[in-house]
Amino acid sequence: MSPSLDPTLGLPVVYLVDDEDVVRDALAWLLRSRRLLSEGFGSAEAFWQHLQTRRGSGPDSAFPGAPACLVLDVRMPGTSGLELFERLVDAGLLPALPVIFLTGHGDVPTAVAAVKRGAFDFVEKPFSNNALVDRVEQALQRSADELLRRRSQRAQSRRMAELTERELEVMRLVIEGHPNKRIADELDISVRTVEVHRARVFEKMGVKSAVELANLLRDGGS
Repeated sequence: MSPSLDPTLGLPVVYLVDDEDVVRDALAWLLRSRRLLSEGFGSAEAFWQHLQTRRGSGPDSAFPGAPACLVLDVRMPGTSGLELFERLVDAGLLPALPVIFLTGHGDVPTAVAAVKRGAFDFVEKPFSNNALVDRVEQALQRSADELLRRRSQRAQSRRMAELTERELEVMRLVIEGHPNKRIADELDISVRTVEVHRARVFEKMGVKSAVELANLLRDGGS
């Protein structure tokens, strides 16, 4: 069965990039047996061009828009799988688009080096069907986790943008652990005003305590 992913993220898709039609067809059939959608491309350039048409200009339309992973052959005519992978790294598409390399025995050292650069895994030909699809499902889960993290980060940024300059000052001192009296002295305002700003910060950020606020900012990378 396919992985249980957040339905609000959309249907997961597996991109298959291999110059051999028979390999793509076999992989597509295998994925259908696990109820996974796939799209096949006969070259690295064909996939790259497809990707360019799918990438939006705003953060909410970034590629991929739903959980996805890429099953990529290392050796292909023209642009190699490794060259495509480097483009994806440079474009910042990992880890939202995990890459699983399909390799021949002679390509294993190259694939290992790619894993160190951020590839999800490599699978050596001939491969076990079940083992490959298991890794695909795990890659889709990683993609989903990353998309949820980015969604949370965007939501946090929107909440932060709603804070006034004074609320930002109060928030900074709150997460540093200062009591209201110290914050009032620091900002030369009354304790009551600090309490009001503190309450508004908690409300806008969707938290109920200073600890929860600090954890939210830490997890969001702020």
